[in-house]
Amino acid sequence: MSSTQSSALTIYNTLTRQKELFKPLVPGKIAMYVCGITVYDYCHIGHARVMVVFDVITRFLRSQGWDLTYVRNITDIDDKIIRRAQENGETIDALTERFIRYMHEDENRLGVLRPDIEPRATAYIGHIIDMVQTLIDKGHAYAASNGDVYYRVTSFAEYGKLTNKNLDELLVGARIEVDEIKEDPRDFVLWKAAKPGEPAWDSPWGQGRPGWHIECSAMSKDCCGKTFDIHGGGPDLPFPHHENEIAQSEAANGCHYVNYWMHAGAVRVDGEKMSKSLGNFFTIRDVLEKYHPEVVRFLLVSSHYRNPINYAEDSLIEARAGLERFYTALRDFTDVAPAALADLQSSRYYAEFVSAMNDDFNTRVALASLYDLVRELNGVAATDKARARQLVAELKAMAEILGILQEDPQAFLQAGASEGISAEEVEALIAERIAAKQAKNFARADEIRKLLLEQSVVLEDSRDGTTQWRRA
Repeated sequence: MSSTQSSALTIYNTLTRQKELFKPLVPGKIAMYVCGITVYDYCHIGHARVMVVFDVITRFLRSQGWDLTYVRNITDIDDKIIRRAQENGETIDALTERFIRYMHEDENRLGVLRPDIEPRATAYIGHIIDMVQTLIDKGHAYAASNGDVYYRVTSFAEYGKLTNKNLDELLVGARIEVDEIKEDPRDFVLWKAAKPGEPAWDSPWGQGRPGWHIECSAMSKDCCGKTFDIHGGGPDLPFPHHENEIAQSEAANGCHYVNYWMHAGAVRVDGEKMSKSLGNFFTIRDVLEKYHPEVVRFLLVSSHYRNPINYAEDSLIEARAGLERFYTALRDFTDVAPAALADLQSSRYYAEFVSAMNDDFNTRVALASLYDLVRELNGVAATDKARARQLVAELKAMAEILGILQEDPQAFLQAGASEGISAEEVEALIAERIAAKQAKNFARADEIRKLLLEQSVVLEDSRDGTTQWRRA
């Protein structure tokens, strides 16, 4: 571990419901497993939040010298996948390969780096069968008469510890139509017997396929070990998915599963839960048709990762305005490279940034230090070029950790919605305005400025004429 500041890292642990000082299993190393996408449809804005959250966490940890192994799985066998392939009249492989490709395209546009390991469930069938057999041998699972295998929830005394649920509460909430095949309505499936026309693999219990929960237990064990540092995921996963992972893994492996559990907050749309039934469901592709990818990413990092985030027109306008402030300050310094982090140890802005990020990855407070830096930068840009360039180098280095300010400033400031006035049209009107001024036709010059403002284009004039323009 090359940075002494990393020793102060604290993480909110969903399991203990408090912030804890991070202590790695192996000094200087971190194994992190994050639940990924079930690839049967386009990724939505909620997926984008999880992708960006753990991308920022990965970037920061590595910037501080941690040797991080980042694993994020792909669920490529599931009821929804089977149903969608059947509806489309295509093979499961064709469906999943297509949506894996689309997922990677969406990630690339959002500036999300690929994980170190991206295991697919179908590549771990042997591992899954071995774990299910171990659970049966230890009395934690049983094969039912229909060929399914179920986890015996009452066999694990600590079931419910992640979400603070007890077995009596779960029994009250169980479906009234109790499946006679199960010993207990709270038991969950580990292995599903094959149905006609479904993909299946041979197993000691007959042909079938894995249940969803056991997939992550098998993949995380192989990629990270029986016990590892951090397990992450979205807001809908603590129960039942992660609760079941804990029960399976700890019962099978005979040891503690994960030291720190992290969950990103939900994305709400105009204050409501995102849902196809409410008509407020947005894929990443829907969003990026209208908004610049960095605007979307900036919105997602502007709030603390655990807090719910509101996806709304006003929120995106505010995110765009925040980025414009940074890019406007950087416009005259495109030749300045990001500073080496080793050279920032005396920077108060970097110290504040690292302190905020070490405090449970608080990107909201970390961004505040960047805003403070830009305030000083704007104050010295015209009078102290050396200090200004130093500040720009600092800003770019910290922004790189957040995955923002990666565009050319002028290109970003002049980028707009596809249905708006084009850059070529703006340049033509600016040329016409310059000509009108030269001809002392000031009425036409003012008319053009007003016309451009109506199209959200702001002209920046100086004694030399119109020197810059940007979209508001």
